[in-house]
Formats: sequence, C-alpha cells, structure tokens
Amino acid sequence: MQKALKIAFFLVVILLSFKGLAQETKPQTGITIIGYNHVGLAVKDLKISATFYREIIGLSPLDIPDNLLAIRRWFKIAPGQELHLLLGRENPVANNDKNGAHFSLSIPANAADTVEAFLKEKNLPYVRQKRFDGAYQIFITDPDGYVIELNEPKK
Repeated sequence: MQKALKIAFFLVVILLSFKGLAQETKPQTGITIIGYNHVGLAVKDLKISATFYREIIGLSPLDIPDNLLAIRRWFKIAPGQELHLLLGRENPVANNDKNGAHFSLSIPANAADTVEAFLKEKNLPYVRQKRFDGAYQIFITDPDGYVIELNEPKK
C-alpha cells in the first residue's frame, strides 16, 4: 500500500512538472492590452460630424489644445475611452454595410425601443435586429458613412 502511494505521489509530481513546463513555454505575443483608449475617424466636415456625435450619439465633448481646434474634435465614450474626429476625409466611406467594417457602442439593456423612437423622431435611417442571444442591435451611419452599431448587452 505504501509503495502504491509513493508511485501515485511520484506520478502526480511528474504530471505537475509537465504542466508547469507547458505553461512556461507558452508563446507570448509581446503585447499586453489593458484597455481601449480611443478611435480616430477622418471626417470631411468637422462641424457636421461633431454635431452628429454630440446631438445624435450623445457623446460629451472633451477639451482639446487650442492649436488643434481647427482640425480635431474629441469626445468621451466612457471612462478612459474616447472618439477623435480628424479633419481630412475627402471621399465618403466606401464599405458602409452593417456586415462590413463598423464600430460598436454599448447602450443600456432594454434601451433599443427608446433609441429606435429617437431615431424615428430625428428621421434618421437605421436597421434594428435581434441577435442570437436575444439582445438588440441598431445600426446607423454617421455623416461620412461610418457604420455604428448600438448594442444592448448580452441577455
């Protein structure tokens, strides 16, 4: 019996050693992401785009240096997360299909009805769909053609 326990103990030690080796040799990417900082979008008309993101999307403007006022606008998305509008787009966004390139902003749970009513009131086109998990997504397009997904949390 003691011999069987010693063998079992020995096997456990060997297995744990191999497990430790496997973890130590796991390849590293060299990049550690700790959060999302900002997205920068090139826009054709800074005033029109800033108005859209402030009055339609509801983002709060952030202060920017005076020397950038003519070419930039910054908005707070959430703590530590920003949207930067960068003057300089010459052509509309070409891939403005909701199944193509887009970015997503989170809306509160069960807010899709309220968002939809607001978009109807503003006479803005949108697409609303129910996801596989029961949450709603609403897709809208900004003045330059960027697709924005307004996403309820998973249910």
